[in-house]
Amino acid sequence: MDDLQLFWALKPSEIRRRTRKAISDPWNEVAEIRIRSGKAEIGPDVKPTHRWMLDGVIAMMNNYIDKIPDMDLGFNINDEPRIAIPYNDLRGLHTDSVPTEPPKSNPVNETSKDRAAGWNSSDPSSSDRPFTDYSFQPTFHSHGSIACHPSSSARRSHTWDTLPLCTDCLAPHSTGLFLSNWTLSASPCHQPDLAHLHGFYLSPAAFKPSKILYPVFSQSKAAGYADIRYPSPWNYIDKAVYWPSDEFPDPPFAEKESTLFWRGATSEGLSRHGEWKGMARQRLVHLANNASTTFPILLPSFPHVSSNARYQPTYAIHHVYSSMLPELGLNISSIALVNKIDRCWEDDCPAQLREFGVVGPSDFQSHWHYKYLIDLDGAGFSGRFIPFLQSRSLPFKVAGVFREWWDGRVTAWKHFVPIDIRLHGLWSTLAYFHGVKASAGKGGRKAVAGMKARMEEGERIAEEGREWVGKVMRKEDMEIYFYRLLLEWARLTDDARDDIGFSM
Repeated sequence: MDDLQLFWALKPSEIRRRTRKAISDPWNEVAEIRIRSGKAEIGPDVKPTHRWMLDGVIAMMNNYIDKIPDMDLGFNINDEPRIAIPYNDLRGLHTDSVPTEPPKSNPVNETSKDRAAGWNSSDPSSSDRPFTDYSFQPTFHSHGSIACHPSSSARRSHTWDTLPLCTDCLAPHSTGLFLSNWTLSASPCHQPDLAHLHGFYLSPAAFKPSKILYPVFSQSKAAGYADIRYPSPWNYIDKAVYWPSDEFPDPPFAEKESTLFWRGATSEGLSRHGEWKGMARQRLVHLANNASTTFPILLPSFPHVSSNARYQPTYAIHHVYSSMLPELGLNISSIALVNKIDRCWEDDCPAQLREFGVVGPSDFQSHWHYKYLIDLDGAGFSGRFIPFLQSRSLPFKVAGVFREWWDGRVTAWKHFVPIDIRLHGLWSTLAYFHGVKASAGKGGRKAVAGMKARMEEGERIAEEGREWVGKVMRKEDMEIYFYRLLLEWARLTDDARDDIGFSM
């Protein structure tokens, strides 16, 4: 429950006041769920397009709602997170949230009886809005990096030339071309180039942040943000579900088609001045389908001709054109945008259509036909990752911007394959599992020795992820996480919170 720690710096009455201020104005796009006498109801002025989210939240509470104390909750109805607190303010909140007295020796195992009255009072403060609209504009330096130390690269540096790969930005969380520290890869503080690598930082479609600690429950958040994460209704009510059938079976890993598969939309952010060229989804489609694209790939190569049958090749980084993939046996991707180009203005719409084209939609259950499934964030978290983990396919997860409630429950390289948001290591990672054909090195290119496939390692990761997600990311796990979150939130917002606890 780390997301709640900062709120110990606020008095319970102040938390309640800020909750009321956030949910009282529909413009804030923070929707209310009101709990009274063991029943939950949705507040007024909820957009019909977002009603499913709040219905899903209440469904997640149904098995224990009679045990939840009276309170009001504010839920972010946008995909993007909301609470970005500057470093100095954040430091002060951390200091003030540390208890100054030891826990009570005989804590009371219940909340106050008259809680409802504390939530029913209106906000007497001025009508100024706590949130500001920053949609359709760059947000990395105004919000995305402000929680970082002032001496960090993200605060000191601006990336003006976006073409070269920023090796200093990826080095702290990488081993060569491979992502080795999943947790650190989420931090913007050593990665100033993130400003140009995701739609959320380039031009979010719906972004109303606050730099004050308001209690907002969100389905995901970026590193440095102070939203309170809860399990997404998208997964709980099966908006994206793993449901194999006779028509769409999920065969054993070895029997699947050896293809890296992705279908998606241009949903990261809104593009009107060429921002789409930096968005991760568009960069992935370009990387996979543009024959003139070059990328680094770690491949075996012989430094000289050897007659020694036991000679082991050395490994070197080759700069490969996409057109070489068939020669290496790596022309196995099926990556495309679906239906139409969305979230763009004027010339940016036809420009993307000319560059990428689109394909028709496919049934979500058709994913299980393929060995390798790649997953990327959109405007917020991706709702596909849990179904991908549940399948017998091997999920490649791009370490984008957002982290969810389950972060820390699954382990990179044990339950899924991590890919850096710059995508520079994608083909090296795929080559590691799929293998590479030998190449004579025509046209001045380095010779490439054949590299055996490591299908058994890919299958092991897929199966370990499948088994583990069936133990820690089930619907009942979502319910338990949310139940514990709400119980602790009830304590935090209670005027007698210092007396409340649990003892055996």
